[in-house]
Amino acid sequence: MKKFAVIGLGRFGRKLAVALTMSEAEVIAIDQNRDIIDEIRDEVAHAVRIDSTDEDALRAQGVDKVDVAIVGIGQGGRSFESSILTVVNLKTLGIPLVYARAESITQGQVLEKIGATEVIYPEIESAQKWAYRLIAPQITEKIDFAPGYSIASVIATASFHEKTVLDLQLRQKYRINLVSIKRGEKAGSEKGEIINVPLPDTVIYQGDTLVVAGSDWDIAKLPGE
Repeated sequence: MKKFAVIGLGRFGRKLAVALTMSEAEVIAIDQNRDIIDEIRDEVAHAVRIDSTDEDALRAQGVDKVDVAIVGIGQGGRSFESSILTVVNLKTLGIPLVYARAESITQGQVLEKIGATEVIYPEIESAQKWAYRLIAPQITEKIDFAPGYSIASVIATASFHEKTVLDLQLRQKYRINLVSIKRGEKAGSEKGEIINVPLPDTVIYQGDTLVVAGSDWDIAKLPGE
């Protein structure tokens, strides 16, 4: 199970923390406002009131053990300074992936320069979209065809290598349908070949692109590593 820290629980941060939790991720939700922490306490695994500009306070709450941190602190007044210091602290703690919220391109450029993995612009992108993207980074493309359902391109992981479509039982295990396969590097001379009608004995290799259809959250549960 991936562990996330969501720091700053305004409208975007709170929705993101709850959406990640609903996707069965472990979330530490952090804010300086006691009322906000009390409100979200029952909706996430852990909710704590600390100052995220204090590196020792972050470490004491186990933030140094998370896989991904998202800094959703507002940008008004001195908040942007707090956002910068928080990103620096998270990088110092060795968090592999640090995403940071920004309200303008200029703020985003500053956050990238100090080490943010990627900048989130919540006025443009929804919390639900980011929750899905963080939960399922193996999904490279997604086309919605009905509310909650999509066709997506997924990169086959090592656990799929040299297994047949029948072996994988995608419909039975994950409730998704395999539409087509585009061969990747490990398919050798077949690289780039597109198999529009995969058969039960079709072999899948690590790095192949699988086009699948199903509910968003069923697709997100496909192995990502």
